[in-house]
Amino acid sequence: MLPEPGEGLMYGILEPQEEKVIEEMARVMLTSPNATLFPGPMLLWAWNEHAVQKAKALLEIAAQIPNVMIIPMPDYRPKYPKIDPEEVINPNHPNLTIWGNKIEACIFVGVHCHYANLTLKMIRAGTNCCTMAICAEQGHEDAMLTIRDSDTAKLQRVAKVFKRVREEMGIKLPDNGENVRFTGTQSKVYGGKTHTNPLEFMPSATGAAGGTAFGHNAEQMKREA
Repeated sequence: MLPEPGEGLMYGILEPQEEKVIEEMARVMLTSPNATLFPGPMLLWAWNEHAVQKAKALLEIAAQIPNVMIIPMPDYRPKYPKIDPEEVINPNHPNLTIWGNKIEACIFVGVHCHYANLTLKMIRAGTNCCTMAICAEQGHEDAMLTIRDSDTAKLQRVAKVFKRVREEMGIKLPDNGENVRFTGTQSKVYGGKTHTNPLEFMPSATGAAGGTAFGHNAEQMKREA
């Protein structure tokens, strides 16, 4: 069963208080090795102002997780015969990215439901990664933790819950705000830097058609990679 509005799904069991699911998401992401956010096409690209605002909210979530990685899912086309697991995750072979980066916790945001379900099934079947999904529609029964109806306001609420849980756990952020860890591929693009401040990637306005909601830095990465 999928959760009703206001509910969530936690390890296969319906949880009537969505807030508890978000708190568990925060605890898992804050304590698991190589925790990673996977933004999908509905959030990654600046289709409209709503996508841009949701991208901003995701960066607010990222800003609360020390040493988190962000690996995008820019499209759904198969990448065989070769994929760089440090550059993207692809729904046709997501296990390669999970294995390649030793990811033990991840959150999917902005991935169309049918592709998210395919991806979540493959990860659960072939890895030890704790899968989470913040869904704009009904949630995902194949995720270990999921919430539904996630618009910009709810993503911003998730960021606030993550902040509260992090502070309750006594986990501090770096003083310079550079808490997002680059993958090896991303580090090469940025001159060997290992970490960055996610809030520096905040887009200022909706980009042109085909632009990215993560601003000019993401466009620079695409050009230079």
